Amino acid sequence: MTAAHLSGAELEQLLEFDFATAVDALDHHVAHAPDRRAVVYGETGETLTYAEFGTLTDHVAGNLGRLGVGPGDRVSLLTTNPLVATVLMYGLWKAGAVYAPVNFQYGGDLLAYQLDDTRPAVLFVDRALRERIDQIDAQLECSPRVVVLDGLRDGELGDLLRPAERPSVRVQFDDPANVIYTSGTTGPSKGVVQSHRWINGYCWVGRKMLTPDDVVYNDLPMYHVGGAHFNVVRALWSGASVSLWDRFSPSEFWRRVRDGGCTTAVLLDVMTPWLLNAEPSDDDRRNPLNKVHMQPLPANHHEFALRFGIDFVTSGFGQSESGNPLVTLTRQTDPGEGTPDDLYRGLSHARLHEIFEEHGLLVRRGADPMPKGIMGTPTPFLEVAILDDRDRICPDGVVGQLALRPRVPSLVHDEYLAKPEATVKAWRNLWFHTGDAALRDEDGVFVYIDRLGDRIRVRGENISGFHIEELLVKHPSIALAAVIAVPGADGDEDDVVAFVEVADGHDFDRTAIDQHCLDTMPKFMRPRDVIPVDRIPRTPTNKIEKYKLRKQWTEGQAS
Repeated sequence: MTAAHLSGAELEQLLEFDFATAVDALDHHVAHAPDRRAVVYGETGETLTYAEFGTLTDHVAGNLGRLGVGPGDRVSLLTTNPLVATVLMYGLWKAGAVYAPVNFQYGGDLLAYQLDDTRPAVLFVDRALRERIDQIDAQLECSPRVVVLDGLRDGELGDLLRPAERPSVRVQFDDPANVIYTSGTTGPSKGVVQSHRWINGYCWVGRKMLTPDDVVYNDLPMYHVGGAHFNVVRALWSGASVSLWDRFSPSEFWRRVRDGGCTTAVLLDVMTPWLLNAEPSDDDRRNPLNKVHMQPLPANHHEFALRFGIDFVTSGFGQSESGNPLVTLTRQTDPGEGTPDDLYRGLSHARLHEIFEEHGLLVRRGADPMPKGIMGTPTPFLEVAILDDRDRICPDGVVGQLALRPRVPSLVHDEYLAKPEATVKAWRNLWFHTGDAALRDEDGVFVYIDRLGDRIRVRGENISGFHIEELLVKHPSIALAAVIAVPGADGDEDDVVAFVEVADGHDFDRTAIDQHCLDTMPKFMRPRDVIPVDRIPRTPTNKIEKYKLRKQWTEGQAS
């Protein structure tokens, strides 16, 4: 019987074959493999076994009550330290609280908006970032208790690690676990409320590929689902270990992988060109990395795999709302031709191939032609479709909006925090609308085409044209702004270009505008170019016609 014919009860049994929640999984490994390595913080070398990690997170959960945190309370984190974030995340879940991380590059209006939208009971913040909270204190509507972080074992966080009895909270699959913010497209970013089952579904395919012998490499930030859940949670759910680093380093990446014995990693769009640009070496294949997730799948994936000895590459579609509904396994090399045999750890080639076929998931060979934007086939737990503008299913080969719906409860996000109208709009006609254009080919494979909104992707960050425009017009010389995505210099990512109307009585001063962007925006948001125009094109209903701006920019590049 195929997964499509399984009943809801059978699907739930398949989804929770090992454990229902990340907390259940951790408790199991603490009890049955206490001395196994769980977490290594590469920046300092600190190592925690499952027993040590379990104890620390128990103490955090037990001490959170002193801060007034209980089940259902949201707690925000503004920290660059992934070890601190990992300990707090699990401690919060054990207390029944909700993990609500903040992009540590935010400040000013962006930071104030997210905090006021989240309304956390407590805000944990690095001492080095504490000034950003002071700077927005007067404009904040919420008033969370602020806990300053000085690393894992020092200061106020150190107090939370003192022995305390873990609260008798039993986390259920449909309890809220996280609030993760979208990039925002036509409006402010939205807080995506995710359940514990959302985490389960999101990392389900990824953890099917792991064994306790695997080591997951993570340099992605813990305010993203890719770092927090796809990497950290799937490692600890599987009884594997995770190697944590503060940030990606192209010059140090392979040393870290070799020294840590890392067997799997996520490489974002911009990372692969940086790694390929390094001078080739006879030792390029002498590393244990045999499974890599690339999102999106770059055109040179096979070249990369052959050079660095990668056996398998996965790709698909990921989103804060929908999790990981589509996936492809690409077999890049035959046994022994990728990772050297003496360094290979984890599931065999045959077993990985078998697991994907058992669940009806797409498997391809790396040398075979693949369409740009290939996402793959659905996991067993979701229906996926391409819809037209009236929510009718499109014929194969016809571009429409990618949409999905879960076959079991609480698998997709619960809601947009405090935004019921946006929630209803996204879920119209009982489909969740992703906001992305795609098609389904004649073989049932889903292929990404383009964005539908104003989402822009820079340095691994999905960002919003709305937010950049909102910040630009705060400069007194700018009356109106419109930003577009243009092809970036590296990988398949974007650069930002802004068109501006100059306010009456002001001159266009690029230096002053650049300084304003430096003061108000994180680096990844700042426009590559700012172009003054007499009038930004608008429809009769005053909507900006960005397609005309894209055409104007393209023609300007060609001239």
